Amino acid sequence: MNTLFEIMPLLAPILLVDIILAVAAVRHILRHPRYRFGNKTMWLVIAVVLLLFGPIIYFVFGKGENE
Repeated sequence: MNTLFEIMPLLAPILLVDIILAVAAVRHILRHPRYRFGNKTMWLVIAVVLLLFGPIIYFVFGKGENE
């Protein structure tokens, strides 16, 4: 338990950035109708379930070209 409190200052910024990316990805998915491949449901599942890497995967592979 003490090790968790020791590494918490390192984890807090990573978790904050991860939450911000997830919110931005979900917001973008819900507002834009076209994706490079896949559909809205698939990208929502990826962005939410794979919380750490899902939003990054969406912004790299799923976001449309001219958005």
